[in-house]
Order: sequence, then structure tokens, then C-alpha cells
Amino acid sequence: MRRPACRQAETKSFLTSPLRLAQTVEANNTNYMKKSIIILTTIILFVLPQIVTSQSKSFVPADFKVPDTLENQQFRIRMLTVNDVVKDYDAVMTSISHLQEMFYPVWNWPTENLSFEQDLIDLGWHQKEFQMRSSFAYTVVSLDESQVLGCLYIEPSKKADFDAEIYMWVRQSEVANGLDSILFSTVKKWIDNEWTFKNPAYPIREISLEKWMSMK
Repeated sequence: MRRPACRQAETKSFLTSPLRLAQTVEANNTNYMKKSIIILTTIILFVLPQIVTSQSKSFVPADFKVPDTLENQQFRIRMLTVNDVVKDYDAVMTSISHLQEMFYPVWNWPTENLSFEQDLIDLGWHQKEFQMRSSFAYTVVSLDESQVLGCLYIEPSKKADFDAEIYMWVRQSEVANGLDSILFSTVKKWIDNEWTFKNPAYPIREISLEKWMSMK
């Protein structure tokens, strides 16, 4: 699941007065690099230990080899890491209305004032959970890695009738190109063929949010 509101509330408490990043980030900017180091240190010292304590159980079998990547002619799907933050932030912030229509009623995400720092924390959280096998967040990138096209989230389900919840999105500029339906059909086949889930759920896509939220 992409950035639940409770996680944002927890992680925000670790940072005071987060600075909004300008639209263009210069990789060689000393001040930016210092801020990034401080944020990553915060993640390592404060955020990740809480994850280890609260989410130490894998939700896939111990002998299951989690797929690293999936690639076709349109995109590559691979593990989401903090190294993707610049392109991920661009994909999110240029797709605000599209993503809010899909996810805001449930996740309160994304907001117009989502900061670059908060996005970095979110990605660090997702990366650690992937390493711990407690959830799996993938980035969807162009084949030349020049652009983030979307994201995929594979989460343990809290609903009794399902063993996984799977969410995904593509950036707003790719919706008209039909990439969303291509991503969904590709992921469904991948889940069926390569993963161990018996009854995965696809909220928003196959189950309406209203119905999903009313289920136990």
C-alpha cells in the first residue's frame, strides 16, 4: 500500500519543519546533499528500527524467491529504492489529481504539499519492508530508466478472504496512452504465474473502494 496516513503521521514527527524542495533538484548541490544525508540518517536511526519491531513477519513463504524484475516492451518493474526518489517525486507531483482520485479517500495521499523529504522517507520505508519481506513496493520505469512511469504495491491483506492486496498506478501523462491497462494485465499474469498467493485482491480495479472498505 502506498503511503498510509498513519505512516505519514508517524514519520512526520521525526522531522520538524520539512523544507519544500524546488521543482528541479541539482544533484551536485551541497546543501541538498547535506539535507539528504540528515534525512537518511533519521530514517536509519529512528524510522527503520520501528519497522523492524512492528513488522518483522514475512507474508510470503521463507523459501519463496521474491522476483527482482519484470520487463516487457513498454516498461521495467523493479524494487523501489531511495535512489528513485527524484524521478518518483516527479511522477507523483505531476499526477496529483489522477492519484488523488484513485487513492485519497483511503490513504489521504498524495497531497499538494507533499515534500521531497517526505517522499524520500516513504521510499526508505518501502525499501526496508521489501528487504524484510513484509511488503513489496516496485517502481515502474521506462526501459532506459529515464522516467518513473508508475508504482506497484503488494501488501498482506487485512481482509479474511484474501491473502494479498495489490495496488498500482501510472503517471497521469501515460493514462491516455493506455499504459494503465497494460500494467494491470501484465501484473495480474505475473502474480498468477510467479507468486504464491491463492486469492489476491485488486481493490479499486476489481473491487470498488466502497465495497472494499466495508469488507471484514
